[in-house]
Amino acid sequence: MSQTPSHSIQGIYEVCIGVRDSQLLIQYWQQFGYTVGETGELAAADAERLYGVQSSVQSMRLHHQTADHGLIRLMTWDSPVNGGLGMTSMKAQGNRWATSLTLDVTNLWNHAAEAEANGLPIRYGPPQWTVIYPTAQGRPFLDPLVGVREMLLLQPLTRQVMFERFNYTVPDYGQPQLGSAFQASQVTHMGLVVQDDSQETLQFYDQVLGLLRVQDALESTYETARGGRQIFDLQPGERFWVTAFDDPRSSKTDWQAARSGRLYIVRFPEDLELPDFSEQSRPGVLGLSLYTYRVKGLEEYRVRIHSSSATHVTDIVTNEFGKQSFSFIAPDGYFWTLIEQ
Repeated sequence: MSQTPSHSIQGIYEVCIGVRDSQLLIQYWQQFGYTVGETGELAAADAERLYGVQSSVQSMRLHHQTADHGLIRLMTWDSPVNGGLGMTSMKAQGNRWATSLTLDVTNLWNHAAEAEANGLPIRYGPPQWTVIYPTAQGRPFLDPLVGVREMLLLQPLTRQVMFERFNYTVPDYGQPQLGSAFQASQVTHMGLVVQDDSQETLQFYDQVLGLLRVQDALESTYETARGGRQIFDLQPGERFWVTAFDDPRSSKTDWQAARSGRLYIVRFPEDLELPDFSEQSRPGVLGLSLYTYRVKGLEEYRVRIHSSSATHVTDIVTNEFGKQSFSFIAPDGYFWTLIEQ
C-alpha cells in the first residue's frame, strides 16, 4: 500500500446530526457560537449511493468563526431509520460524542439543572476535575493547579462533553466564541468506543487514513479516572484505554502544538459485556450518526481504503453540497465519509 501523502488529511471536519426538523438545533448550536452556512439536498436514490439510506435528505452546515474543522452538519431525513443513540450510556459500542471547550462550564451545569427541573429529557453530571497533560501539579491552596473541569451533557439529539481549562492554554486547540451564550469553541475532539484487545482496528486510522497517533493506549481505571468514571459509567475494577489520532500537522511530543479536530478512540476490554448500538450510530438515524474528513487526493484515498479491511466502500459521488465524496465502514464498524478538499 502506497504511503499517504503528507498533510493530505486534517482534523475531523464535521459532526453530523440526524434530525426531523433542524430549526430547534440551529438555535441550540448558536448558543455555542455556531452560525448557519451552506445548505443542500440529495434525492433518496443519491442518498442511498453515498450513505446507504433510502431516504431523501436536506443538510445544513453550521460554521464556527473561521474554523476549518469541528463543524456541525444537520441532516434532515425524510424517513429516519431509527431514533439513534438518544441518551444511551457512553459505555457502549457504536457510541459517538462531541467535545468542546467552554470558558464557563458552570454556566452549562446551571442550564442542565434547570432543564432537568423543567422536566426536559437530559442526562448530565457535575463538572469533574481531571488532569489532562503531564505537568507538575502544585500544592492545593498554595500553587496553581493545571487541569480541566469536564462535564457530560446528553440530550435526545446531542451527545456532548464540555470542558473548561485551568492555568494552561493550547493555542490551536479550540477557539471560543466570546460573544456566544456559552463562550464555547468549535468541536475540538470526537470519540468512538470499541472493543479490540489486539488493537488491530486502530491501525486503520494512522496506516490507512494517515492520521498522526499522538497518544497510545493511555489507561484509565475506576480508581484513577475521576471524569472518565462518571462519563463512561465505570464500575469498580473496570478500565479502558484511550488512543488519540490528530491532524498530521499536530505534534506527538509537544502538547502545546496540538491541534483540535482530534479523534479519541476509547477501547474497552473484550471480556467486558457492552451493548452494541452500531445500528443507532449511522447515517439515516437521528442524533450523532457520522463524522467526516476532508482530504486531498480523494481517488487515491478510495483506492487505499478499498484495499484495506474496510467494508462497504461506495463509489465517488457528489454529496448534498456539490462536493465529491465517498463513504465506507472502518474495520471497527464505524461509518465514515471522506470529502474532496
